[in-house]
Amino acid sequence: MQKIVVGPAPRLALSVAGDGPLLLFLHGLGGRRQNWDAQLAVFSKHFKAVAWDARGYGDSDDYEGSLQFSVFSEDVLRVLDFLKMEKASLVGLSMGGRIARNFALDHPERVDRLVLANTTPGFAALTPKEVQEFVERRRNADPLAQAKLLVSPHAREGALDDLVASLGAVHRESYFKTMEASVAQDQAAPIEKIRAPTLVVTSDGDRLYPPAIAQDMARRIPGARLATIEGAGHLSNMEQPDRFNQVVLEFLLHKEK
Repeated sequence: MQKIVVGPAPRLALSVAGDGPLLLFLHGLGGRRQNWDAQLAVFSKHFKAVAWDARGYGDSDDYEGSLQFSVFSEDVLRVLDFLKMEKASLVGLSMGGRIARNFALDHPERVDRLVLANTTPGFAALTPKEVQEFVERRRNADPLAQAKLLVSPHAREGALDDLVASLGAVHRESYFKTMEASVAQDQAAPIEKIRAPTLVVTSDGDRLYPPAIAQDMARRIPGARLATIEGAGHLSNMEQPDRFNQVVLEFLLHKEK
């Protein structure tokens, strides 16, 4: 696995492994590219597997001013162009899933397959109380308390510690700018217009985005499939990586007849 930096500023840090069709992993709010290490080790056998640090996260640059949530989609385009790839399959979790579906809507010709894990079509899918809880929980909680709300007690050993480390490494200003932009701007995506073959992934223990949200997304996206990861909370790829990898790999390698 190697680290690559995409310029110009704000520069984006990537972990890259393997060769073949491009598969880009997008982390959630408070995440970093290392959240996908258990995926890159497996998927790099079939793909050029890439995980990014979104702008303002991990080893990527911070940026001046407020955030327009749509700029993440532009950054995905920057990554594809930098790697000289016409198309990519995208795997996004939580915020990463919201970025992935926006990119699929904005640039359908650049997307091969789409995996939307533990995510939402926008904050209009939550009640005002749930939105308020989303914001307050992140403003006031320390990393351990926040991680305990997100991780299932049935998760693999070490998953909680990994998430605490990830949350403890966030760039606080960028984190809050992302959270505010998400709530204010990412309201109700027209996911019925997604044309890429799509897998929607949920977890039986996701308290942030309960399975009912994923079930509705799979119903609305034409031809979408739905998979549920048992024994996981909000971070299905980190909590049950073997099952997550199996489900996603089967989808990505399946060829339509």
